[in-house]
Amino acid sequence: MGIFEKFKIGFKKSATTFTSGLKNIIVKKEIDDNTLDQVENYLIQSDVGIDAAEEIKKIISSEKIDPKKNPINEVNIILQKYIIKLMQPLERKDFFNKSEDLKVLLIAGVNGVGKTTTIGKIGKILKSNDNKILFSACDTFRAAAIEQLENWANKINVDIIKSDQGSDPASVAYKSISTAKKNSSNYVLIDTAGRLQNKKNLMDEYKKIANVAKKIDQNAPHEVILILDATTGQNVLNQVEEFNKIIPVTGLIMTKLDGTAKGGILIALAKKHKIPIIALGLGEKEDDLQIFEAEKFANAFIETN
Repeated sequence: MGIFEKFKIGFKKSATTFTSGLKNIIVKKEIDDNTLDQVENYLIQSDVGIDAAEEIKKIISSEKIDPKKNPINEVNIILQKYIIKLMQPLERKDFFNKSEDLKVLLIAGVNGVGKTTTIGKIGKILKSNDNKILFSACDTFRAAAIEQLENWANKINVDIIKSDQGSDPASVAYKSISTAKKNSSNYVLIDTAGRLQNKKNLMDEYKKIANVAKKIDQNAPHEVILILDATTGQNVLNQVEEFNKIIPVTGLIMTKLDGTAKGGILIALAKKHKIPIIALGLGEKEDDLQIFEAEKFANAFIETN
C-alpha cells in the first residue's frame, strides 16, 4: 500500500465528514455572501481555526468562481492549494535520515496521547535507515510505561536504558546519553512522563531532563518532539503553547487521526504555531506512522485522487 493510500484511509472519517458537509452548503452554482459565511462557519466547526477559515473565505470570494463550473470542485481546488501553501514549509522529510552524530530526541506530551507507542514507531523508522538507536525510559512515574518501552525495544531489537519505578528521570536520561555516546549510537529517544501542562512539578522535572542532557552535549536535546492526540480537538493548540514555554518544541507528531472526523485541527496548528510536522499516526499498526507530506495530506483531506 502506497503512502497516499494510507493517508486516504487514515483520513477517511475526516474527509467524508468534511466533503459531505461542504456539499450540503454549496448547493447553488453561484456562491453568494450567505454561502461564503456558511462555508467559513463550517470550516471553523471542522477545527480548521478562525484565522484559516477567514483566509479561505477571502480567497473563495476573490476567485470569482465561474458558475459554469462545478462549484464544489472549484472550492476543493482552492482548499487544496491553500493547505499545500500553508503546510509545505512545515515538512521535515529529512527527520528520519541517517545521522552522522549523536542526536538526542526529547519526546513529550500529555497523558494518553500514545507517546510511548509513537517512540517505538519512530525508532523502527530510524533503525530502517541504518541508525543505531537507544531508548531511554524516563517515564519512571509508571511501571507500565517502562515495561511498554522495553517491549518496543525488544520488538525492534534496539537497546534500552531503564531504572526502577520512582527513580529520578534526569539521572536515567544522563546515563542514557552517556551510554549512547560511548557506544556510538546515532539517536537516543527519551520517553518522558505524560504530564498535564498545568502541573508545575511535572513540568519542572521535564525541564530538568533537558538541562541534564546539556551537561553532556550543550546542543542537546537536538529535537523536542511533542506528541498530540487529534481526538482532543482545539485543546492541542493550548498544549503546544504551554510546552513551548518550557522548552521550545522543534516538531509535532499527531496521533489518532484515523479516529476523528476533525482532521482540520492540523491546519489550525500549522496556521497558529508554524512548528514543523514530523509525522502523522494513522492507525494502530507498527507502520501506521507516516512521514508528513503536505500535498498528500491536502489530497486525502478533500478526497482528491
